[in-house]
Amino acid sequence: MAKAAATGLIQRVADAQAEFDVAHIVLTGGRNGNALLYELSLTPTLNAIDFDRLHIWWGDERFLPAGHADRNETQAREALLNTVPVVEELVHAMPASDGPDGDDVAAAAARYAAELAAAAPEGALVPAFTLAMFGVGPDTHVASLFPDFPATAETERTVLAVRDAPKPPPTRITLTFPAIRAAHEVWLLAAGEDKADAVASARASADAVKTPAAGAFGTGATLWLLDRAAAANLTE
Repeated sequence: MAKAAATGLIQRVADAQAEFDVAHIVLTGGRNGNALLYELSLTPTLNAIDFDRLHIWWGDERFLPAGHADRNETQAREALLNTVPVVEELVHAMPASDGPDGDDVAAAAARYAAELAAAAPEGALVPAFTLAMFGVGPDTHVASLFPDFPATAETERTVLAVRDAPKPPPTRITLTFPAIRAAHEVWLLAAGEDKADAVASARASADAVKTPAAGAFGTGATLWLLDRAAAANLTE
């Protein structure tokens, strides 16, 4: 799954850069997201991407100090970004807990929302993401949008603070559905037997509050990238 996704991502980004000059992508962390980034580092066609014209964003982040091993940014740098010629000004990491807002996670979320808006076309709140990738959790969460959490019902703000998350660490920053649904393509990644029930539930549901993965979709396409184990409970 990760190998196939890596090849597809390179093509999507190269096509977007050819058409629009720049591309914006949203990275995801976790087992599946990091596996994809590692496969990208091994893919011979990676040089089709012009990193001078690639903006990199994140769908969520653990609100921990910069460089912490559990931060999605740290893991993405280890898996890929430290090995390719990224332009640091175009790598838009979510704020850390030792950043300019200190431990004020709400202020940090607002800061990221402002950064997104500054890179957005006139009249929009976020860039026109070429693609946004999200791992699907065993409980159907995407980014840090967990089932029945208030953030799943947000209709205006693009970034929110999350407290008391059901998986550690409890304090996080996440994109909301208004931001996710601005992406041209949304990719939902799931691999492994522990994701099979979540995939089946999300595919059968239209309730984004109770099954958040069901609420993540793009303006042009929504792709489910699954291995056989994660797809085992699908009936279609």
